[in-house]
Amino acid sequence: MGFLDGLKRGEIEAETVVGSSEQLAAEPARNARIVAIINQKGGVGKSTTAINLSASLGVLGKKVLLVDLDPQGNSSSGLGIEKSRVENCIYNVLLDDVALSDVIIADVCNGVDVAPATINLAGAEVELVSEIARENRLKDALKSARSAYDYVFVDCPPSLGLLTVNALVAADSLLIPIQCEFYALEGVTKLLDSMKRVKSRLNPSLDIFGVLLTMYDGRTTLARQVADEVRSFFGETVFDTLIPRTVKLSEAPSFGLPITEYDPSGKGALAYGALAKEVVQRG
Repeated sequence: MGFLDGLKRGEIEAETVVGSSEQLAAEPARNARIVAIINQKGGVGKSTTAINLSASLGVLGKKVLLVDLDPQGNSSSGLGIEKSRVENCIYNVLLDDVALSDVIIADVCNGVDVAPATINLAGAEVELVSEIARENRLKDALKSARSAYDYVFVDCPPSLGLLTVNALVAADSLLIPIQCEFYALEGVTKLLDSMKRVKSRLNPSLDIFGVLLTMYDGRTTLARQVADEVRSFFGETVFDTLIPRTVKLSEAPSFGLPITEYDPSGKGALAYGALAKEVVQRG
């Protein structure tokens, strides 16, 4: 639609950029896998993975929707979206019955659309408590996205509140990033307990799509030990790809760019490219 033409990253305006129903109908039918990127522990690379896995799948020709469900909005700002200029966000979808198509910003990077978050989402945890069918709000909203995308990724907040429960109910499966540092498995047991409760009562098909080792530094004994421990605990669900700790991965969000554009030949981009191929192989 060309709405990015002439705009710098970080200056993306909030406007309705989704194609018309006729345009959507003209595209090939898809059946998106909905994956919640989740870990109640903060700082493990959830948003970094949400941004760069989405972008890497876009490079492979996949159509991806990234839903930012974290009130911090790091996936939104990390892709150059100026949150202060966003009129409606995922908050309005969950609580004001605004259509998902009305908040999506299209083609933020190659093949990737974003349903952004703003600070308004911080109040959603409290406001959802009194809502009818509060756990199903995101699931209902994403129904229309299945036929338009190959993958829908939900970047979850670092908590197990109602926003995360909405993600667990909406998702087909979970992608769990785990930092290769001390206390790596801290809180994972509680997350798995929450997953089991949601699976037994609200989403019987929910499972783990994969576990991703992030911030890996093969020079340290600790990182290797943590990787071995995680592989022992989760078995074959752990991706072969290791996401390295690199300066470029840390810098890219401040420029509003995915690593595929900021440093396309660097270690971070190569790692997320390899992860994207693993994701496609898993289906």
